[in-house]
Amino acid sequence: MQKHLKEKWRHGLILILSGLLLWAAWPMSPLTGLIFVAFVPLLMVENRIKSPYAYFSVLWLNFFVWNAGTTWWIWNSTGPGAVGAILANSLLMCFPWMLYRSTKRRLGTRFGLIALVLYWLTFEYIHHNWDLTWPWLTLGNVFATHTEWVRWYAYTGTTGGSLWILTINVMAYAWLFGRAHTSSVSGIPLKRNPMAALLPVLLFILPIGWSLLGWPQTSSQQTTAVQPNVVAVQPNVEPYTEKFNTNKQVLLARLIQLTESVADTSTRLVIWPETAIPSTDGSVMWEDQLEQNPAILQVRAFLNRHPHLLLVTGIDGYRSYGNYNPGRFSIRESDGMYYEAYNSAVALAANMPAIVYHKSKLVPGVEALPRWLGFMGSLFNDFGGISGSLGRSDSAIVFGLPGNPYAPAPIICYESIFSDYTTEYVRRGANILTIITNDGWWGNTPGHQQHMAYARLRAIETGLWVARSANTGISCFISPQGKVVQPQPWDTAAALKLSISPANTSSFYTRTGDWLSRTSWPLACILILATIALRFTKRRNLPAI
Repeated sequence: MQKHLKEKWRHGLILILSGLLLWAAWPMSPLTGLIFVAFVPLLMVENRIKSPYAYFSVLWLNFFVWNAGTTWWIWNSTGPGAVGAILANSLLMCFPWMLYRSTKRRLGTRFGLIALVLYWLTFEYIHHNWDLTWPWLTLGNVFATHTEWVRWYAYTGTTGGSLWILTINVMAYAWLFGRAHTSSVSGIPLKRNPMAALLPVLLFILPIGWSLLGWPQTSSQQTTAVQPNVVAVQPNVEPYTEKFNTNKQVLLARLIQLTESVADTSTRLVIWPETAIPSTDGSVMWEDQLEQNPAILQVRAFLNRHPHLLLVTGIDGYRSYGNYNPGRFSIRESDGMYYEAYNSAVALAANMPAIVYHKSKLVPGVEALPRWLGFMGSLFNDFGGISGSLGRSDSAIVFGLPGNPYAPAPIICYESIFSDYTTEYVRRGANILTIITNDGWWGNTPGHQQHMAYARLRAIETGLWVARSANTGISCFISPQGKVVQPQPWDTAAALKLSISPANTSSFYTRTGDWLSRTSWPLACILILATIALRFTKRRNLPAI
């Protein structure tokens, strides 16, 4: 009996081994290298599980373990929302694997393994661009704490990292477990060749070697006195009650005092965090009346004392449409009056009209609900989200001030995990990435640490400095090589300053965008069509009974 129970436990552990390896490899764990074998158990059991329903269950269980172990901290913001997000994302991750299983059975093992790589890359591409986007667990993000391994993201973005991981997993599986298998289509045996073991090893070593030896090791900090400098402020305001129950003038006085404690005559750019100026005290921040708002007038007085500054700050913004309804899904109604709400970034400077950007990449369920899920609005509201959607800008924009050396990209919180979208700011002229975020919603958990680490990848991809202002931490600067400079502790009020030379070049990835994904998804579609065609061809050729 005891032996039987041990056997069941052993089998159970094997069935969730991929999920455990993926979780163990993810930032902030030091076991990043496990990612290169994390999918091998799923490939192994696929050969042994005959029922597609049983294999689907194994997939969902593994991806649930990965999602829950990595993003459990969402619970601190919304318990039901966390459960829904983890279950839904785990389910979506199963689809490329079920497609792989189908392709493998009709086109053979070799085409099947190639298809798996293309299907997963296509899944990640879709997950970056549809209405329920959630790219937090993009495979290429796993190297956020080992940026010295992936400086070549300047050419490929995180998609290159995903391709690297999947290819090594597939090659390792093919060598370890494919020796007795023969492709049903090509007839080519997958034999274990001792020399073939070198291929995944070389594929692991060569990109890291290129990254370590092929990139110049420039200084992570500019110290020349004549260089302009940037100030990032971390006010450390509790996000659930203090921020929205404290007088706005008190919150602004704290931000101004922290800024003036470090700013000098060479300071040209100041960054305050997401929603640093909230709608409180019954005072709504109507964006078409910003210059009459008491909070903005207080900020204007500060900027008039420092006319050389460009301030990038977050606000809770609103726009009224009166009794006219534009018909967008993000439109809200109150007492017959229509309006939109925004999570906005604003550029302010002395003698310059305010420039406003509305967060475009919105958090599903929390800030946005797709129109096609509108019937679930009340459910999302119960989950800690909203029943509709915030308004958004149509595209990325760049802030600027004539005579100011910095042209900042106003990246708001969640947007900083989107590789391709971040390059839009740079193509529009940004020479520094400014990330404004709250991050206090999740408490002192791996959530805010992962979020900061992902910004290191954006720096490498674009070749630009990052200045990050986080309400409760981690505020910091990040060099174009991904090195973190002056990170501020969690739950600490601080202001940090760094002299930074504005960039005058752009990376290959910035110029081309996510070219790997745009190459992968058409190839994936061809393989899906071939799988479907072969399936129906074989059905028509079945003998009559």
